[in-house]
Amino acid sequence: MAVYKFEALDAAGSVSKGLVEADSQRAARSRLRDLKLLPLQVDAVDEPAAARRSNWLERRRKRLTGAQLSLITRQLSTLLAAGLTVSQALGAVIDQIEQEPSREIVASVRAEVLAGSSLSQALGKHPGVFPEIYQAVVNAGEESGELAHIMDGLANYIESRQALQQKVVLALVYPAVVTLVALLVVSGLLIYVVPQMVAVFEHSRQTLPLLTRLLIALSGFLKAAWPYLLVLLGAAAWLAKIALARDAIRLRWHRQILGLPVLGKLVRSLNTARIASTLAILVGSGVPIIRAMQAAARVTANLPMRQAIDNAISMIRDGSGLSRALAASNLFPPILIHLIASAESTGKLDAMLDKAAVQQEREVENRLSLLTGLMEPALILVMGGIVLAIVLAVLMPIIEMNQLIK
Repeated sequence: MAVYKFEALDAAGSVSKGLVEADSQRAARSRLRDLKLLPLQVDAVDEPAAARRSNWLERRRKRLTGAQLSLITRQLSTLLAAGLTVSQALGAVIDQIEQEPSREIVASVRAEVLAGSSLSQALGKHPGVFPEIYQAVVNAGEESGELAHIMDGLANYIESRQALQQKVVLALVYPAVVTLVALLVVSGLLIYVVPQMVAVFEHSRQTLPLLTRLLIALSGFLKAAWPYLLVLLGAAAWLAKIALARDAIRLRWHRQILGLPVLGKLVRSLNTARIASTLAILVGSGVPIIRAMQAAARVTANLPMRQAIDNAISMIRDGSGLSRALAASNLFPPILIHLIASAESTGKLDAMLDKAAVQQEREVENRLSLLTGLMEPALILVMGGIVLAIVLAVLMPIIEMNQLIK
């Protein structure tokens, strides 16, 4: 049974839109007529031809945000715990969703379940919407018979990752906005304001101070070349994107980032938190350690740390313990290694990994506070220094003229 989206006229002549489940497009039209609706357009939600015709914006639109995925997962957990079947729970979730693209995705999943697929198999039909770790956890819940409980843990995992990502973004927004505004203000001063203020000095016979001459030269250069500078900046960004698309160059770049004093430790803690939380949810759901490590490697953004996990997987296959395999690269924090080593002796690996994830998230928050605390005064000092230089360049000729008059 497939899902079709339709546009139809009701008895009053108003246009009605929605979703309908049917075995074929003809059956969907017949079902709409039974509901006393005149079908105008009926299209399959997951029709391959339609997917090929959809543009990039449409494909982006048919995705779930982290908040939407977390909410849907939490609702499914609650409904399954209340005793509803998977198809009934999905149907109730569809009724709660207001955004049409999200309703279409969940309706397509429900259609696969009604056709006989398991929930994890139905989710696998949408790899761009539901990550591999999501499918693996759901599959483990189906096999263990504890799908409602595991879905609750999965919702907690998604919410935790979403909260950490929001903290990182919000911490970096302020310095980015201040930097952008400072660049725009200084550029406006140099291109439009300064030339009008210093033009009076150019016609005088007075020898201008060096700082004033440099300011006039810089202002003239920016006024004449700013379009070319924008093109050059865009070309440099495009070339950097192409270069970083190559694994070898990106590997060297990520390794250099890890070596930076503050930013490197922040990146290390952020990726470690992702790895630990991913391993905790997967191992706690009963996923084998090798498969859990493979999923953890995919959520790791830093290439050297991802390679370290791949090497650790090879060592585990050869019989090494998890703590020893991760310690071989010297890229992971010692506290993570010690917690895993303790868990291996007590048999509580998922609990220790969860504690490690919480500890690393706190470490990320502390390092974010340190980074923003260093950036804010630095930006103020740089901006103040630039404005001071502009003011001195304008005032110095005026002061010299006053001294000549006296």
